[in-house]
Amino acid sequence: MRETSSRLLSLLALMQSRPAWPGSELAERLGVSTRTIRNDIDRLRELGYPVDATRGAAGYYQLGVGAKLPPLLLDDEEAVAVAVGLRTGAGVSGMEESSGRALAKLEQVLPHRLRRQVNAIHTTMSKGPDNTGSNVPDPEVDSAVVATIAAAIRDEHYLRFEYVVPGQESESAPSLPVLVEPYRLMSWQRYWYLAARDETGEWRTYRVDWMELRMATGRKYQPRPMPGDDYTDFVMRDVASTGWKVHARVTVFASAEEVLARIHAAVGIVESVDDKTCVLVTGAESLEVVAVYIGMLGLDFQVTAPQALVEHLKVIGERYLRAVKA
Repeated sequence: MRETSSRLLSLLALMQSRPAWPGSELAERLGVSTRTIRNDIDRLRELGYPVDATRGAAGYYQLGVGAKLPPLLLDDEEAVAVAVGLRTGAGVSGMEESSGRALAKLEQVLPHRLRRQVNAIHTTMSKGPDNTGSNVPDPEVDSAVVATIAAAIRDEHYLRFEYVVPGQESESAPSLPVLVEPYRLMSWQRYWYLAARDETGEWRTYRVDWMELRMATGRKYQPRPMPGDDYTDFVMRDVASTGWKVHARVTVFASAEEVLARIHAAVGIVESVDDKTCVLVTGAESLEVVAVYIGMLGLDFQVTAPQALVEHLKVIGERYLRAVKA
């Protein structure tokens, strides 16, 4: 009986890993006959798992859509990802209660090692405000890297990694490992960032998808937290001034106070010129997104840099004019 139950769990895990499976392939993967697979499929149906079957030489089995949600089997990375996502959803208006219930059920069955990973990410992570999206594809970030960084923060261990900004690679001068005291992970506008102290004691921001972790140091550091634990604003200001692919300097014909009232203070740096003029230094991953940001100010402005943004505004300005011509 125990062997049958174990095989059913293995069969279910296989069927959840991809849409369709020929019976012969399932039999080969589990080391049983196709007759046994047919019997096991019947057992899954009795347990409430809807399994559709297509007959013939090219026949296959696939999990179907049922009237209720049966239990799911998740591997380690999937379980951690779902738990972290549910913790994030717990802060979304209208989803607090349902996200909390689902998270409680999942954490109840998480192994201790995975629960530690989830707690490490949750306790070391901040989230910046959402902003206008773009057509730039999301960067690929290895969940194991995020978990490793979170564990280093939790355990107060130095973190060593190589850091290469795309477009700044140099064969003649290969990047040297960076050694930092990690303090806070932050998720903002689809990117992950790390706030850390470097070897000189200066606070720095690092994009996680540009990091390549080296061997764990295992060395503890003496924590020297940022005053006020103001990691979120620090990361956002640092990224706004240095971390984007496109940076812009915009003269806005309004007071600095009025501009700050219309944007989050951390998505740009506002420099006052006089009572009716200020300069906004901002940026994003593309010209299109910067153009949307400054257009949403609802104020008159003039772009002074970069020239590529000036040309882009000319193009979309002419497009809008054509759209309203009678």
